Amino acid sequence: MVLDALARLTEERVDHRFKGLPPDAAGLTVGELAAQRRNLFTGGFTTPVLALSAERLEHNLAALETYAERHGLAFAPHGKTSMAPQLFQRQIERGAWGITLAVPHQARVARAYGIRRIFLANELVDAAALRWVAAEQDADPAFRFVCYVDSVRGVELMDAALTASGASRPVDVVVELGAGEGARTGVRTEAECAAVADAVAGARTLRLVGVAGYEGEVPGADPERVRAWLRRLVALAVDFDKAGRFAGLDEIVVSAGGSAWFDAVADVFAEAPELSAPVLKLLRSGAYVSHDDGHYERLTPFNRVPREGGLEPAFRLWTQVVSRPTAEQAFTNAGKRDAAYDLDLPVAKVVSRDGAERPATGIEVTGLSDQHAWLRTSGEADLEVGDWVGLGLSHPCTSFDKWVLIPVAEADGTVVDYIRTFF
Repeated sequence: MVLDALARLTEERVDHRFKGLPPDAAGLTVGELAAQRRNLFTGGFTTPVLALSAERLEHNLAALETYAERHGLAFAPHGKTSMAPQLFQRQIERGAWGITLAVPHQARVARAYGIRRIFLANELVDAAALRWVAAEQDADPAFRFVCYVDSVRGVELMDAALTASGASRPVDVVVELGAGEGARTGVRTEAECAAVADAVAGARTLRLVGVAGYEGEVPGADPERVRAWLRRLVALAVDFDKAGRFAGLDEIVVSAGGSAWFDAVADVFAEAPELSAPVLKLLRSGAYVSHDDGHYERLTPFNRVPREGGLEPAFRLWTQVVSRPTAEQAFTNAGKRDAAYDLDLPVAKVVSRDGAERPATGIEVTGLSDQHAWLRTSGEADLEVGDWVGLGLSHPCTSFDKWVLIPVAEADGTVVDYIRTFF
């Protein structure tokens, strides 16, 4: 089923819906276009066009697989980063336990492409979505679904919706421990956690299987504060286990881990004591798959533990200089519609002219309009109208979601695949 669904992606026809692709490819299937192995720079692609590096993508997939294995962590990478079933499958092939998601639509995409284990790192109280979850579970005994709970009211809403749907299998839930005052979702105190767990115990349609949270929301996050919160999370699991809340389980879920603090997660989870059942120590980092040239380049834990490996920015947004009105100013044809800009502006990395690349020396992106990047150029800049400028992007999530079909290019520009996204 998985391979069949993925294969159908290659049967989609290339047309005006997919920006950046060669106009003369209209009418070809994605598979037929991929088989042509066109060159990104000479094969008819139009600017702006976002590309993924084939080599760097593979490097990043391997890096987190190795890291998780080395530290005894199960891995459910956050799929909301890419919303790309082809990448989900590659992550599963790299040993991922399953895929983390955030909202019902994303879970439906994952299921449409055969994902058997979904960790919904969010509360779920929508009755229609809960009916869908119940139907998926009833139809497929191998499907595993886990989601957050953080309130008695939420538990009551879930139980009412699942009861009304006639669900035959309980939905697995984990109590979400909030990261602190002013943080995002999650229960604020251990006493309230116990009350939520009691409510779950009283709901026929739910089963408590562990605890979870997101350390990236710790106020004033630094190594000490993050580790202190992670130890609270582990202690909550220990207390729940001592109270018999996990009786009868085959495994107990303890989950955390975004892309900024997975080293702290590995360290603290390694300290966790044995519980009454094996512990599934579930890491959920997602941005690693493409990494970036900004936010995560600064925050990656590999900066703190370089001996453990590293990630490489895999995205490059190619845009073309369309105007050079003064010696200090230039404009390219990619803007807010094409480039992530919610965390940082893009960074000019390379310039390509007549097939030759050179560093983008003396070129700075100072702003974005809807369809233009504003460039400031110094005397060092060698830049002409018609040049291609390769931009590095910050924040993978909002890079993926601006592009429906993304070429995957080898170092010499040969496009070997196309990644379909569903946002």
